[in-house]
Amino acid sequence: MIETRTLTLAEIENLSLRALVAAGTSEENARPLAVATAATEADGVASHGLAYIPIYCEHVQCGKVDGQAIPVVTQPRPGVVTVDAATGFAHAAIDAGFDRLIPLAREQGIAALAIHNSYNCGVLGYHTYRLAQAGLLGLGFTNAPASIAPSGGARPVVGTNPFSIAAPGANGEPSVLIDQSASTIAKSEVMKHAREGKPIPVGWALDADGNPTTDPEVGLKGSMAPSGGYKGVGVALLTEIMAAAMTGATLGIHASPFSGTAGGPPRTGQMFLAIDPTVSSAGGFADRMRDLVGAIHDQEGAHLPGDGRRKKRLAAREDGVAVNTATLARIEAVLQAARE
Repeated sequence: MIETRTLTLAEIENLSLRALVAAGTSEENARPLAVATAATEADGVASHGLAYIPIYCEHVQCGKVDGQAIPVVTQPRPGVVTVDAATGFAHAAIDAGFDRLIPLAREQGIAALAIHNSYNCGVLGYHTYRLAQAGLLGLGFTNAPASIAPSGGARPVVGTNPFSIAAPGANGEPSVLIDQSASTIAKSEVMKHAREGKPIPVGWALDADGNPTTDPEVGLKGSMAPSGGYKGVGVALLTEIMAAAMTGATLGIHASPFSGTAGGPPRTGQMFLAIDPTVSSAGGFADRMRDLVGAIHDQEGAHLPGDGRRKKRLAAREDGVAVNTATLARIEAVLQAARE
C-alpha cells in the first residue's frame, strides 16, 4: 500500500520552491514552476507534479537546464511575440511571453507566442487554462524528444507532443479544457511505472520492433503507442510543426531526453495562440458554449474533457492533496544535500 501525506497547495508550492532554489535555480525561475507544480497536484496529475521536482533539480545540477537563465522577449511583428528561453525552464519563459501575449490578443483579437531553446513545460493545459482565465481562447502546442514511430515504422521520429485548447467560461474556470498527448498515455506515466516496478497495460508502449509490451523498461527503450494509430502520428506531426518548426526550436529527433542526465539541454519549444472570442463570434461565443456544454452535461454519465481535473482542483483548494511519502523523501534528500 502506498503511504501518503496530505499537504495544502501552499505547502506544495513552498516545498517545490525551496528544493528548486537549493538545487541552484534562481527564485525568479523557481517561483513559476513551483506555482505550476501545486496547480498540477491539485488537478490530480501526480506524474507531472512533485514527482518531477527531484528530476528538475538533477537537471539544474547537471546542466540539462540553466536554473539561472533569463528569458529574452522580442516582438518581430505586431501580433507575434517570441521568447528565447536560453535553455532555462519553460515556465519562466511562458510567464514572460504571456505578459506580452495577453494584452496583444485583447488589443488585436489574436496573437501568437513562439518559444524556443526551452525545456519541458509540464502540463500544457495549465498554461492554456491561464489564457482562458484571462477571457481568451487558448491554444497550446509543445514538442518533446522523439518517442513515437511513424505509421509502418519502429524508429521514433516525433515526441508525445501534446496540444491543448481552453475556452473561457464562468467564474474564472474554462468551459472546456482539452489537454492530450499524441500517445495513448503520457510518457511520464510509463516512467512512473518503471520507477515503481509495475507492468503497464497493453497499448501504452511498443518494443524496439514495434510490438506491444507490458514491460515499462522495454517500452522506454522502444516507442510510445500513438493514440488512434496513424491519427495519433498526425497529431504529433501537427504539434511538431507548430512547436518546433514554427518556433525555431529543436526537432524531437535531435532533442536530448527529458529524463536522465545525458545530452545537454533539449532546446525544445512551445507555441501558444490567444484569441479574443468576443471579436470573432459577433458576441455569441458564451451562448454557443453554454449550448454545447449543456448538450453534453445533460446526458446522464457524460462528461467533458477537463471535468475530472476541475472537480479535483476545486476539492484540493479546501482539502489539500495526498502526496506519496516516497516522493517527499526524494525531495527532502535534495534539501538535505544542499544543507551539507
